[in-house]
Amino acid sequence: MARKYFGTDGIRGQVGEGAITPDFMLRLGYAAGKVLGATNQSGGRNRILIGKDTRVSGYMFEAALEAGLINAGVDVGLLGPMPTPAIAYLTRTFHAQAGIVISASHNPYQDNGIKFFSADGSKLPDQVEQDIEAALDLPMVTAKDLGKAWRIDDAVGRYIEFCKASTPWRYSLEGLKIVLDCANGATYHIAPKVFRELGAEVHAIGIQPDGVNINLDCGSTKPEQLQKVVVEQGADLGIAFDGDGDRVMFVDSRGNLIDGDQLLFLIAIHRQQFLGGCNGVVGTQMSNYGFELALKERKIPFVRAKVGDRYVLEMMSKNGWHVGGESSGHIVCTDVTTTGDGIISALQVLRAVSDFGEPLDQLSQRMQMLPQHMINVRLTSRDGVLENARVIKAVEEAEGELADNGRVLLRPSGTEPLIRVMVEGKDHALVEKLAADIAAVVEQAGNA
Repeated sequence: MARKYFGTDGIRGQVGEGAITPDFMLRLGYAAGKVLGATNQSGGRNRILIGKDTRVSGYMFEAALEAGLINAGVDVGLLGPMPTPAIAYLTRTFHAQAGIVISASHNPYQDNGIKFFSADGSKLPDQVEQDIEAALDLPMVTAKDLGKAWRIDDAVGRYIEFCKASTPWRYSLEGLKIVLDCANGATYHIAPKVFRELGAEVHAIGIQPDGVNINLDCGSTKPEQLQKVVVEQGADLGIAFDGDGDRVMFVDSRGNLIDGDQLLFLIAIHRQQFLGGCNGVVGTQMSNYGFELALKERKIPFVRAKVGDRYVLEMMSKNGWHVGGESSGHIVCTDVTTTGDGIISALQVLRAVSDFGEPLDQLSQRMQMLPQHMINVRLTSRDGVLENARVIKAVEEAEGELADNGRVLLRPSGTEPLIRVMVEGKDHALVEKLAADIAAVVEQAGNA
């Protein structure tokens, strides 16, 4: 069947519009309960965990999902505000049938969404998501034995210990001054404790959520405040998470932003030099070409997946590799945990900084980012544009000028009538010119 609701990252949209309404959440909870089943193979009652970030609509959707699941006969564990990767971990820990996250990640508070994790802490298989979609139209019949709900009071402590356990025994951040930006999101009450308990001096910002300030001029998508505070505090570095805690960005002591490609590179070369090797890294179509060249120079295999953590994880599994991620800071180390985790990824980077014995601003210079220029071309119609002869010729000519020192990527937006034209290369002026030239041809082809 066609996928109507589930995208590559669950269900997401603006509250009150389309699918994202309390009524839909009630039906979704019931459908999920019916598909996943009220009882397990041993005859016991299945349990499903629900966590959320700090946006105000989470209270409403949590109650609706809880009611739908209970009506289907499923027991529900309520976690409260928790990072997305924490729900993945706790789903495994409590041997739950599934975990549900109520979050729109890095989006503003007006948006919200739903993400499911399977019993092993990974994304639900496509077929299960399709079965849940098909069950949305089932008439709601109250189960003979209603499920029950309970609040998991020690969830925060369990997850803090899990994060700390991702580092070696006696690992310490003593002597390191860190500024944390928790985006007024789900890490606000967790990340400062993790880094303080490991010995760091922590100055935290973005830790006063009020339901509407999540990701507002803060966090990994808006790091300007963090860059300023790191310099003002004379900190060694800064770390920014997004609203649901599955992404991370760093800032060095000079206030320079260190993005996901650079962080992945540091994790990879640390494993190569100190942890017995790195057998390969998965990036995406948007990963910086300088990242690819730097890995190639060190003989670390690299492949690109489509944009989206689902595709990165699929490629990692296919190749048997443990490191992958996106330039947005969504980093996955599958030998440590099952999904992207901002706190755990940050600790992996800090291990690299410690073992190399260099400050972050020096260590990050081991990889040279190439100039990248992207133009979003809004079109009347995208049909046939990428197959248009003039567009193909323009791309070929640009690739010829770049030779082996750059690349061209044309990528349709998944949500808007846009084609993104991206060019990378060593010559910044040439990159901008080629991107503009291709964008002009794409616009002519799509608006003809």
